[in-house]
Formats: sequence, structure tokens, C-alpha cells
Amino acid sequence: MKGMRCWAEIDLAALERNLALIRKSLPSGVRLISVVKADAYGHGIHPTATRLMQTGVDTFAVANVKEAADIREMGSGWPILVLGPLLAEEDQALLDYDLTAALSSQEELERFQALARKENQEISVHLKIDTGMGRLGVWWENALSLIEAIKQAPEIKLCGILTHFAQPSDSGFTKEQRKRFLSIIEQAKLEDEPSFLIHADNSSSLRSFENNSLFNAVRIGLLQFGIASPRGSLLGGLEVEPVLSFHSKLAMVKELPKGTSLSYDRQYTLKRDSRIGIISAGYGDAIPLHCGNRSNGLIQGQSYPLIGRVTMDQTLIDLTDSRDEIQLGEKVTLVGKQDSREILLSTLAEDAGTIPWELLCSITKRVPRIYRTKRE
Repeated sequence: MKGMRCWAEIDLAALERNLALIRKSLPSGVRLISVVKADAYGHGIHPTATRLMQTGVDTFAVANVKEAADIREMGSGWPILVLGPLLAEEDQALLDYDLTAALSSQEELERFQALARKENQEISVHLKIDTGMGRLGVWWENALSLIEAIKQAPEIKLCGILTHFAQPSDSGFTKEQRKRFLSIIEQAKLEDEPSFLIHADNSSSLRSFENNSLFNAVRIGLLQFGIASPRGSLLGGLEVEPVLSFHSKLAMVKELPKGTSLSYDRQYTLKRDSRIGIISAGYGDAIPLHCGNRSNGLIQGQSYPLIGRVTMDQTLIDLTDSRDEIQLGEKVTLVGKQDSREILLSTLAEDAGTIPWELLCSITKRVPRIYRTKRE
């Protein structure tokens, strides 16, 4: 990319294909809640949400009212669920932007009631049940009394109920969470109508639909962006495509003698006379601090090791084994494909000792996003 030191490419056509594949793989009638929090996991909320609207998403879910307002400004035809707790000063946004709150407590219920009475409007909520995550939601043993209080509040419309699994890989504890959740639903005799959403699963935990017809919605976040689900989930092994790739350019190439210690803290010492390239991006862009001496970059379709400590603005790459002349300005791929080789985001995350979604959310503002929009 001319004039860019580094950039992220987002393939919106791949996003659309992923959504179509996910929807095709879900049981008939299951609603798809597209989770686009944290700037659509670093992909950019406006381009991605716009494409998702065109692709047929049923509902959007976000972390806070600012994210919800951004989506509402794009269109009015989609319910938007705010998954995180609202500050009292944010409550008015529920009415201003026609949002649905995830309600977790009696205190929230009373706040929403007071606002609804004041404005003479109805506020929609999904009740969040804490079945063992220990984070948001009313504790499951206290849920029935809160459900009864909601039923007695004419200003509040209960549109759904949800929970969140703490560790989907722990089948025993997840089974217990499902049992607690289903027990609440059955005891509460909640309305059985298509518009009432019952959802517990996200991309990594999809097992609810195999043996129970009560569940009628699923929250899909990372899977739509090409971060594959574990094999144990309903959509595990689904061949989704990575939507984002990350690239930089080679800013300098220099010859250094054997024994030279590199960069800050002199963490890496050359064991031979070497040809070293300087990539024009560092942790101030998107390259994880701890991937030096562990990860690789692709240049001209060949893989070369990153060496030394990643710095804020540059990263070193060892080009000594290159058979070809490598010119300044060559494209360096840190995540994505070059020819027949590919570096997965999950691989870079493992090298850096973190999770893929943290890397996505760590791409900084100084990294331009280039959107590939063509449908194939």
C-alpha cells in the first residue's frame, strides 16, 4: 500500500460468506445475534455493521451505549442489545436510541421504571442470569423474584433471557450452568413466543440446540470474523475465513557481524554474520511485544524469523537465509497469506502468550484499515 508503513486489510466479502455459512449451519429458526463490541473486535464498526445489516443479521449486541448509538445512527431496523451494565447517567440512551438493556438487578429495574414513567415510554430488557460466571447478572437462586418484579412493572418489556458460560471447555460445569438456566426458565413460565429470545451460547460453547428446543438465539462474535470455534461446539470445525490480515513494509536492510546484541535489553545475540531487516511497525501499531524470537513474517512468500525485542515503532526480522534480493519497501505479512504460506492470528497470539481477540483489539489508531468490499 503506497504511503502506508503498516495497515490492516478487512475482507468484508469474507465476513459475509462467514455469516452465510454460520446461518446455514444453525438449526432452523435460531436467531443470530451479531456481537460487534470493541469496534467490531478491531475490524471497524461502521463498515462491518453495515455489511452485516446487508447480510441478514437479526440482532446486534454491543458492550455499551456508545457502541449502540453508533450502530443506531446507521439504521433503525435492528434490535440492539447492550450487554454491559449501564451507568445511571446513560439510562436515557435506552429511549433516545431505542436500545435493549441486559438487566441484572433490582436496582437497575427501579431506575429503568422511573425513567420509563417520566418519559411515558416502555423500556425493553433481556434478563441476565448469573449461573456461575460470577460477573454480570442476577444470581440464579434469586432470579425468580426479579422476574416476578419485572412482570409487575408495566413500563418494562421483558424481551429475552440470557446467561454466559464461564468455561465452555469444562463440560461438567457448563452442563450445571445450563441446568440452572433452564430451571429458571421453566419455573418462571416465560412467554413462549417467537420474539422472546432465549440465549446462552456464544461462538465457543454452541451445544444448547442439540437436545433442547427452548433455546432460539445464539450470540456470534469471533466466529463471524474467522476465529474458529473449538471442536467441541456445534459449529466447531466450521471452515470460516479470516477477515483481517496485517501487513507492514521493510524500512531498512543492514549487514551486522556475528556477536552483535540487538535492540533494547540486548535480548538477542547474532550467532553468525547476518542480514537484518527493520519492519516499519512495532507494538505501537499491532505487533505484540513478546513475539520477538518466536514469530515469523512473510516476505515474497517466504517465512523469516522475527528476532530481538519488538519495540514501539520497529521490529527486526532475520533475512540471512534469503536466496533472493529483498528490496526496501517490500511487503511484510505478520497475519495473513502470501502465496502458499499463511500466518494465522491464532499462531501469532500463541507466540505472544495471549488470545487472538486481544490482538484484534490492540490494533492502534495509527494503523489504517483497508476494506475489501467486492463480492465474489
